[in-house]
Amino acid sequence: MEATSTRFVEGFLKSWGVIMASEIGDKTFLIAAVMAMKHPRKQVFAGAMSALAIMTVLSAAMGWAAPNLISPVYTHYAATALFFVFGLRLLWDVARGSVEPEGDIGEVEKELEMTLRGGQPAPTEARAKGLAASLASLQAAARRVFPAILLQAFTLTFLAEWGDRSQIATIGLATGSDVVGVTLGGTLGHAMCTGAAVLGGKHLAERVDERAVSAVGGVLFLLFGAHSLWVGAPDV
Repeated sequence: MEATSTRFVEGFLKSWGVIMASEIGDKTFLIAAVMAMKHPRKQVFAGAMSALAIMTVLSAAMGWAAPNLISPVYTHYAATALFFVFGLRLLWDVARGSVEPEGDIGEVEKELEMTLRGGQPAPTEARAKGLAASLASLQAAARRVFPAILLQAFTLTFLAEWGDRSQIATIGLATGSDVVGVTLGGTLGHAMCTGAAVLGGKHLAERVDERAVSAVGGVLFLLFGAHSLWVGAPDV
């Protein structure tokens, strides 16, 4: 029982830390900040958080299923390598002074204007084109039940988060940590970041120090990788 509780707390804190370090100032953060300036904050928050919560559950489920399909030893060391790669890459970018925000606040505003004018999801990433087509059909049906702004926030956030570093990190964490702890920690982290974006709006988004956020994220990823090596692969 004590071991289960420890794994839950460990997974919760790791997931919360990764989200807090990687989501502040990213594309989903900017989308929520810009939309909240012009539309009801409650609808923007509800739409964005629904997308992020679903994405967190899906990512954690993928990570939980991976050791059941592949050897737990392989998934453990693959996740460990992933943490080191992310951490070193972030710190290398900080050292070189090449940290760039995932999206410019002005670019996001233009994307949102085009989206709300045309009624279609913005082409945020090439990787999400097929997903955008599927979401468009679901969105058309959902408009009969939910407010349009809530659906726009949901769609844009879901597309921006698909394939994002935090999603991949969540999958990696769930391969070796308590899946419920990872899910709840990640969801809380997303709620805090999205809430800050909605309440702080454009002024907060423009004041985010990308280098500081990247440095903290890089150190966290390295610590998680070192901890994963220290604990070792689970017994098969």
